[in-house]
Amino acid sequence: MEPVEINAGAYYLRQLRADRHLDDRPALMEAFADPEHRRYVLNYRLRTTDEATEYITLRAAQWACDERCSWAVAEPTTGRLLGEVGLRDLDTTFGTAEASVWTHPAERGGGIAVTALSAAIRFGFGALELNEIAYRHLESNTASAIVAERCGFSRVGLEDRPSPTGEPLVRWVRTS
Repeated sequence: MEPVEINAGAYYLRQLRADRHLDDRPALMEAFADPEHRRYVLNYRLRTTDEATEYITLRAAQWACDERCSWAVAEPTTGRLLGEVGLRDLDTTFGTAEASVWTHPAERGGGIAVTALSAAIRFGFGALELNEIAYRHLESNTASAIVAERCGFSRVGLEDRPSPTGEPLVRWVRTS
């Protein structure tokens, strides 16, 4: 699938970039260096420009293989990276996906995650014709619980398996 840009009102969602016009790598490295971000985003470490480049390349490949729709949440006039939102584990046969979102540490608390995730959900149910979108987070991540509630997810409960850290994962679901 080709990447799609989305007007999310106060922000726009676009593909992550590292080109002569726009370079998201410095903001990615800043975000992934933040201790709170590292606590909740366990699968990636972006310590160098090369690792950030690989991350951007991975996200583009996931779009191309229909595995994941991933957007940079961007400030509309400058294109500055504010966070990332996505629909991963896409299964268009069964109409399911799992949502994910993070916000740059300097931008937390301003409603960016709710706005961006709401736009991604609309895309999932509308353009991709999904039936169900799940959302999971560590039980201690109260900010993610607030985002889930504000985006219309219903709390299902704790996952049977703990996270890689051993902490329980909370599962939420939203249907079309």
